[in-house]
Amino acid sequence: MKKGPVFRQEHRVSVRDLADKFEKGFADIEAVGKSDESKLRELVALERNVLLEKLNAALGSLKVRVTDRTKDDVEEAISMVADLSVKLAQSEGEFSQEKEHVKILADFLKQASEDTKRLVDEEKTFARHEIEIAKAAVERVEEALREQQRIPITSDNFGSEDLMKEVQDARRIKMLHQHSKVLEMELELQELKIKLAEMSTYSNQLLKELTMSKGLEENKCYLYGLDGPEILGSYMRITTSTETAPDLSECSVQWYRISSEDKEKKIISGATKLVYAPEPFDVGQFLLADIVVNGQRLTVQTNGPISPAPGLGSYIEELVRISEAEFNVVVIQMNGESYSLHSLHVFHVGKTRVKLSEGRFVKAKESYSTSMQLCGTRGGGNAAALSLFWQAKEGLSFVLAFESDRERNAAIMLARRFAFDWSIALLGPGDCTVRS
Repeated sequence: MKKGPVFRQEHRVSVRDLADKFEKGFADIEAVGKSDESKLRELVALERNVLLEKLNAALGSLKVRVTDRTKDDVEEAISMVADLSVKLAQSEGEFSQEKEHVKILADFLKQASEDTKRLVDEEKTFARHEIEIAKAAVERVEEALREQQRIPITSDNFGSEDLMKEVQDARRIKMLHQHSKVLEMELELQELKIKLAEMSTYSNQLLKELTMSKGLEENKCYLYGLDGPEILGSYMRITTSTETAPDLSECSVQWYRISSEDKEKKIISGATKLVYAPEPFDVGQFLLADIVVNGQRLTVQTNGPISPAPGLGSYIEELVRISEAEFNVVVIQMNGESYSLHSLHVFHVGKTRVKLSEGRFVKAKESYSTSMQLCGTRGGGNAAALSLFWQAKEGLSFVLAFESDRERNAAIMLARRFAFDWSIALLGPGDCTVRS
């Protein structure tokens, strides 16, 4: 893990600190200069007044001794000296006033500078706090990786929620500052997530091989197995594990759910195909398939409980905020019969009702009720993960195909959430209980 770009932030030399030192030294020099300047100005003013008084006295004594012809010139000179004294006094007053204005402006600028420094300090403290959060996030991911390397992995969903939280924290910091560093962290987290997923897949394969090895030691025959990710949004297929296994076309299949808490086995009504796509109700439960061949019953089971789909929860929360969510679908079956017109329809999931429409024509519109059923398609080949079964009311049902497994599962979860607000458990055929 490359933590350098984050840790170097707190060791970086602050240019603002250097500027503060320079300003402090400059202020000391300026204060000394101002003190000397003030003393010099007072001395000049004193000498000027003394000179004017001496000049005025000299002209007065000269006025007594001169003749009448030059007396007027002396009086004019005395008058000019008096005017000069008045003007100098006025200039001194104006200078003092301007000096006061300059002092006020300097105080204002000083206060503004202090406010700016305070804001900079606050922003710097906040930035350091966010960087510490990012560093802690990286350390948590590293610790999680080391922990997973020490402990055998039993599910490909371990740590995914924590990783998503780390990415969200990094994105939040990215909007504030440290753009490039957080981008590097986000890329590193994405790489970690990919590596963890690869490790999970490899671990599941090892667990399957270990289970088969234990079975061979106990002289049990493992003729069949489950192929496919054990996560919502995928599908699982029963496959043969050996060349000597009877052909699957000669077998009958029944899928079950097993609670991870009380290990109770519950049948999934209608799930009798070789392919089964987990639906939201299966999350957190084990899936098991009974295979009957030549009068012998064999069992295959998932290695762990079905994991939730990453990001689906946040997608649901976005849809809940709107009054009615719309999904593009294609009608596959209607009342159990194949629907030949594969035209585009819209499946509306609202807070009080569910509706299926084609353009302006409404094909079905029903409020949530105990007669309504909704679940994932129980069979249907590779497209099972994209399809759902909806019974609007007794005697009217549809099989709908969505554009993605994400939208299919979101539609199921959203409808069940809205129905629950009306105290209605919106499940599939034979599903009579809701897990807490």
